[in-house]
Amino acid sequence: MTDKSNVLLQVRDLKVHFPLGGGIFGSKSVVKAVDGVSFDIPKGRTFGIVGESGSGKSTTALAVMRLVKITSGNMRLGIDDIGALEGEGLRKVRRRFQMVFQDPFASLNPRKRAGDAILEALELMEVGEPAKRPELARHLFLQTGLRPEQLQLFPHQFSGGQRQRIVLARALAAKPELVVCDEPVSALDVAIQAQILNLMQRLQRDLGLTYLFISHDLGVIRHMCDEIGVMYLGQIVEQAPREGLFERPLHPYTLALWSAAPSFDPGTRSRRDRIRLQGDPPSPINVPPGCRFAGRCPFAEARCHTEPPSLREVLPGHKVACHRVSEAGVALYKAGP
Repeated sequence: MTDKSNVLLQVRDLKVHFPLGGGIFGSKSVVKAVDGVSFDIPKGRTFGIVGESGSGKSTTALAVMRLVKITSGNMRLGIDDIGALEGEGLRKVRRRFQMVFQDPFASLNPRKRAGDAILEALELMEVGEPAKRPELARHLFLQTGLRPEQLQLFPHQFSGGQRQRIVLARALAAKPELVVCDEPVSALDVAIQAQILNLMQRLQRDLGLTYLFISHDLGVIRHMCDEIGVMYLGQIVEQAPREGLFERPLHPYTLALWSAAPSFDPGTRSRRDRIRLQGDPPSPINVPPGCRFAGRCPFAEARCHTEPPSLREVLPGHKVACHRVSEAGVALYKAGP
């Protein structure tokens, strides 16, 4: 059970719908990218969101950062209602939460030296005295494993891993409490991924950072996250602490994700528990009336196609949205090869 007094980010019933024109008889269709997502992140912890492409995980991250328009829902960062703030009010609290994007090269201006990118962030967020900002930039470079003399280099003179270190240094310039990470290592080689992930964990310990971590990689999620939400078609279908989710996944979609990662810790999964999915997810424009996974689920029964399951707690801290899981957290289906 999460201690509410220790929660840094609280998200409740978040919805992000994108209207589309050109419907039949002039009607407007709506893409339900995020459709009722709720979670809490305690201070100093990492909450991970995992799912396949199109699940809504990156849109959730952008919504938390207020980089896409929120349709409805509430988001609080401590006492600040970041979901309702606009204009100057939002700008004033912006330094409390920063983002690290997937592509480090696209995140940096190729015409600006690395040091200038950090200085610009310090100036924009009005961090420290102007005369001391160059020294602050130097300290941030050292803190993220870069050398001071590299401040004068341009982005193309760095490797991918080094560029992501610059992006991290720039995000930390504002001295944020929350860092939203959208696939921060997916563009890097595996060996470099490990270095950046370990760096992020060290920074979290040293600076007391809180992370919202988005990834499709189960190994990365398991390494980084304290609690994990599994998203499918705009909704969280299972949520649990790391140990519970990896040791006892309950939702058929979670099992299917595990099955789709043959290189992921194969010794912990039995072939009898593997699920092979057929077909593609439904369109987020025309979501099915019942469980959104029912059309691909090999264990769906009649009510799965008509009655949407609620996300309910079936074990301590372990929630699942599936009619085929009992109130005691027992799967009422049998997975097979």
